[in-house]
Amino acid sequence: MAFAKNVFVNCPFDRDFYPLLRPLLFTIIYLGLKPRIALEDVDSGQSRIDKIVALIANSKYAIHDLSRIEATKAGDLFRLNMPFELGIDVGCRLFGSRQRTGKKCLVLEAEPYRYKAAISDLSGSDISYHGNEPDRIVGAVRNWLQNVCGLMRPPGPAAIWSAYTDYMAQDYDALTAEGFSSRDIEDLPVPELIERITGWGTKNGWRG
Repeated sequence: MAFAKNVFVNCPFDRDFYPLLRPLLFTIIYLGLKPRIALEDVDSGQSRIDKIVALIANSKYAIHDLSRIEATKAGDLFRLNMPFELGIDVGCRLFGSRQRTGKKCLVLEAEPYRYKAAISDLSGSDISYHGNEPDRIVGAVRNWLQNVCGLMRPPGPAAIWSAYTDYMAQDYDALTAEGFSSRDIEDLPVPELIERITGWGTKNGWRG
């Protein structure tokens, strides 16, 4: 897939984030772009950081979700993977080739201004907030991609959310018929999720 169509997704991979990850990936694919994410290819022989750097370097766009960087309980450390990957992406834009100086990124957070306590260097940057609500992440991603990609009159957030709920209902039935339990469906591997969304979109005549 060409550089100009790739969207690097930097987000938590824990079970609690999955309800946000699914509609995030769905929105990217619905609008005719390709999500690139570290979990798209499981290769124990490849260094994770090498994989991430390659994905960032080959993606014109990036979405960085910082909503899970806080420690969850006393004694825990902050989760720094997401801001670290954001830093790599910014560095790639600043010090990369002429093509890569045109890279664009969206930073997502759960709550307004909370990020300033952890990464004060982002002060003054445009941050979008989703409040941990799946439909709001659809709106944030759709509106940003429409702005930076110059998409020709894409459907509004409500229409994309409606398509997403249709997909989820139909795919749940299909997966159940294929022998998946409810827990299996919740834990569906990211590469398979992307493949199924893409196939469903092709069947329904999306932009692609």
